[in-house]
Amino acid sequence: MEHTDGGPARDPDITPDTKDWTWVLTAVCPECGFDGRAVDPRQAPGEIRRMAGALAAVLDRNDVAVRRAPDRWSDLEYVCHVRDVCRVYDRRLELMVTEDDPLYPNWDQDATAVEDAYAAQDPAVVRTELLDAADDLARRYEALADSEWDRPGRRDDGASFTVESMTRYLLHDPHHHLVDVGVS
Repeated sequence: MEHTDGGPARDPDITPDTKDWTWVLTAVCPECGFDGRAVDPRQAPGEIRRMAGALAAVLDRNDVAVRRAPDRWSDLEYVCHVRDVCRVYDRRLELMVTEDDPLYPNWDQDATAVEDAYAAQDPAVVRTELLDAADDLARRYEALADSEWDRPGRRDDGASFTVESMTRYLLHDPHHHLVDVGVS
């Protein structure tokens, strides 16, 4: 896809998500009900696997690739996104436990959705990739030592996290998208 502005690929129907969602660490998300303050980050492996399993089941829908509204992703696109969230956070967690206060590389989720053609991916392949990515991330969490939960890391926009706060932040994403696809 060519771009006259030289920027990343964009879906003209989807408004890029430019919100700073870090507030979910201190308040209830009004859209999905997630309360990051009430989350026990040490439960992340089970929660990641549970949510991935629920999202994998969505891929059996006959209309999984159909957008219910032109400005919202299809269920397939949401599941592809969560698969990639697991991959990105697996890498970020790895950086946080192997480097001192790493700066994460930027991830443009909207450009990734277009460049990787989320809407055209095979649901059977996505299911396997989602479950594998979620399991990889869950196993990385299971391997954490107690002393590693306080290790810091930063996003390129300046937001700072510890492993503990990043985990609470991360868990909001699949929870939110379960609501987006009609699974609560």
